[in-house]
Amino acid sequence: MRKHDFAIRHPLLTALALSMGAAISLGLTRFSYALLLPPMRADLGWSYLLAGAMNTANAFGYFVGALITPMLMRRWGAQTALIGGAVLASVFMALSGFVTDADMLLLQRVLAGIASAFIFIAGGVLAARLAALHVERAGFLIGLYYGGTGFGISLSALLVPAVLSAAAAREAAHAWQWAWLALGGVCFLMTLLMARPAHHIEGKPAASGGHGHFRIRSFAFGLAGYFMFGVGYIGYMTFVIALLKEQGMSAPAITAFYALLGLAVVASSRIWAHMLDRFKGGQSLAILNALLGVATLLPVLSSAPLAVFISGTLFGAVFLSVVASTTALVRHNLPSEAWTTGISGFTTVFAFGQIAGPTVVGWISDTAGGLQRGLVFSAVALFVGAALATRQRALARG
Repeated sequence: MRKHDFAIRHPLLTALALSMGAAISLGLTRFSYALLLPPMRADLGWSYLLAGAMNTANAFGYFVGALITPMLMRRWGAQTALIGGAVLASVFMALSGFVTDADMLLLQRVLAGIASAFIFIAGGVLAARLAALHVERAGFLIGLYYGGTGFGISLSALLVPAVLSAAAAREAAHAWQWAWLALGGVCFLMTLLMARPAHHIEGKPAASGGHGHFRIRSFAFGLAGYFMFGVGYIGYMTFVIALLKEQGMSAPAITAFYALLGLAVVASSRIWAHMLDRFKGGQSLAILNALLGVATLLPVLSSAPLAVFISGTLFGAVFLSVVASTTALVRHNLPSEAWTTGISGFTTVFAFGQIAGPTVVGWISDTAGGLQRGLVFSAVALFVGAALATRQRALARG
């Protein structure tokens, strides 16, 4: 069987396998922290500033990893970056189950962020190449890869509370450590699931003919809009669980909220597929950023369960499709030999935005306005990102 045969015959299975990478890099490695933030903050006496700094550290690591990943893929190919990053992320997640020192936990978040960038960028490149083999379903396959983040979110929503309860029943000194160990184990299992199918897609970069380079100037408004997305969305995903706990939502309701958010992420691959295929410029990025701004404001305006669940469902149905929209933007406007550089460029500004977001929101949340004021800042950032993205035009290819 030729290398591409499995990917040609079974595109959905291949995309689902690749989606395990997104589940590890974001759903588990990053977003499970929202569920662990309240018990860790209560146990270790953290301020919101320090709690937010943990995801800032993760975003900083992601930024560093985004700079390194293109070099890794040129040298060893996308599959090696994908699987190697997933193994490293599994190890770093598990290591958090053995420490309580804030500096060591910050270091773990940095290292996990570096590994996450290896996974996410390499997986995105492989998903784009899979989509090129199935042009008629390109938007859906790319969205399915990014939607895999939802598998990780939903799984963490079910796993973390169960593990915390089991640890509490045994009167463990730091119950949250058990959750980190469990999450590390799940990351490793997902790595095994995606390893073989990923090797059925070409992982080495295409030879460049000297044309179609990624030029930052040509994508300036798209990059700026994506930067603001990074600043804005991460505040919601870091602090929304803490806000719901402050508002008195029950533990089962919070589990349902986060699981539903994750399922909406998975569904988003179908919801926005046509739009991603249709628009060649920044229209998709603008529309999705604006919807996220609305979703972020809802739990600030009302703590009613209906408003909260609408917020989570809308946010989940949109936020990873913003990421998919930038991959689609690159795919529509650049030849395949420039995809790696283009995706890495967008991922870098995305990561840089995430560095600022959690710390700023945490700092604002330590003031009189609390978490509500912090999420208002996040929403404003998303609306600014939408405005910037409307200025991104499709490039003339010829």
